[in-house]
Amino acid sequence: MRAAVMEGIRQPLVVRDVPDPTPPEKGVVVRVEANGICRTDWHLWMGDWSWIGLQLPLPHVLGHEFCGVIDEVGPGVTRWRRGDRVLVPFSVGEGSCEWCRSGHHNICDTMLTPGVVSWGGYGRRAGVPFADVNLVPLPESIGFVEAASMGCRYMTSFHGLVDQAKVGAGEWVAVHGCGGVGLSAVQIATALGANVIAVDIADEKLAFA
Repeated sequence: MRAAVMEGIRQPLVVRDVPDPTPPEKGVVVRVEANGICRTDWHLWMGDWSWIGLQLPLPHVLGHEFCGVIDEVGPGVTRWRRGDRVLVPFSVGEGSCEWCRSGHHNICDTMLTPGVVSWGGYGRRAGVPFADVNLVPLPESIGFVEAASMGCRYMTSFHGLVDQAKVGAGEWVAVHGCGGVGLSAVQIATALGANVIAVDIADEKLAFA
């Protein structure tokens, strides 16, 4: 398959052929139809997080904001089949720890973030472990490009506004910083009926907000 490969810290990505992934026993291989670019990708490419022990084995394929169609299914998968449209959240967990069982895959004892722990959506195909507990069905009414942003930036904002802050109609919400997560927060808070104030020092970001 073709992939944009990170071959060195702060080095240009190289588009080349790499081996196709194979599905884990309880996982699938997704044919990537769209993948977002996250600030986290930039930090990983810069080597910014080596001080906390997060060093990517090189070469590596980044990308944790992707969606697509299932190409292959591992023998231990029961909920999915080839051809299903799916969204892959960045907070992939193994499903059995205390955090996963309580619905908090984002703090799973075993971090399995695609594009970090395994090769991700900068390739044409990507393996996703523990598919039954991680994948989200993607309806035909939502396009792949629109869906690619949902598994990271929108999910992060939704959790903060809905699950944590429990924002309701008529309340005031100030969003400081209108990047990917911030703009998602503006849209979600507006959809919840809140009065939203967007704050940023960049005029072009405020124009989007």
